[in-house]
Amino acid sequence: MFENVKKFIRAFHIPNRADLERAYLDSAVDRIDLENRQRQIERGLFRERYI
Repeated sequence: MFENVKKFIRAFHIPNRADLERAYLDSAVDRIDLENRQRQIERGLFRERYI
């Protein structure tokens, strides 16, 4: 029963900034791409712009 509830909750999970950054870094194809993506994140790629 609780397994169904957990699946339902996961279906509506909104990813936070850390989840988005991790997924972006995980999709790098090589080390140079990974380093470029890390720099983009440090520059604020996933920061909220309207705060």
